[in-house]
Amino acid sequence: MLSLDSGLPVILPDEVSLPQDKTICISGHREKSIRPYKGMSVYQPITTAAVRLMLYRYIDMAAAHGYEWFISGLATGTDLWAAEYILKKKANNGNIHLVGAMPYLRHSERFPADSKKLLKEVENGCDVLICVAPDPNIVYNKGAGKNLYRDRNFFMVDRSSAVIAFLNEGEGFSGTQQTVNYAYRSGKVIRRFSMDDVYHLMDEHGIDIRLLSREITFMDNVFDMPF
Repeated sequence: MLSLDSGLPVILPDEVSLPQDKTICISGHREKSIRPYKGMSVYQPITTAAVRLMLYRYIDMAAAHGYEWFISGLATGTDLWAAEYILKKKANNGNIHLVGAMPYLRHSERFPADSKKLLKEVENGCDVLICVAPDPNIVYNKGAGKNLYRDRNFFMVDRSSAVIAFLNEGEGFSGTQQTVNYAYRSGKVIRRFSMDDVYHLMDEHGIDIRLLSREITFMDNVFDMPF
């Protein structure tokens, strides 16, 4: 099976073995769930930038704590942002590895052009590229394909010992909430942040991205805290 985006070989879950104690997966909202600071559209860019910085800091903290294998679900927003950042870390750290886990082969058919471009770049940098669904022709629908994203989410949690999640409360059911709920039931370490955490930082330090970046960079490592 070959990826429809990069043309690279894609393997099935039972064809890969990961060191679970060194493996962490990442789940989070798409960009549409990032509401601008104070509800003002003029603050949308700075709010999105702050969310991405927070995500990057959590990845840095996980790596510093000893996690070496990072699984991305390859969805738009959080998943691809995280994967892109992990590729940058890989360039300077031979212990860092990226695993791409697509739910089904045709998952990116409705991605916008910029996300498809980023997806191709990410796939080319993956150490392992996995398709959770074995049928290359299956698509997401209310029939046989209704559980494709759930199966991908559960696969990521099952192969990991911890989860990084960008998860907002009160938004109703989402794939990220499903992933976190399953991780709780599975006894995994969960380290999460939300829009409220980002807004709190902006309340305290303003909307200067340099100040926000400094504060985020020097956050205590949440993985060193009691689980």
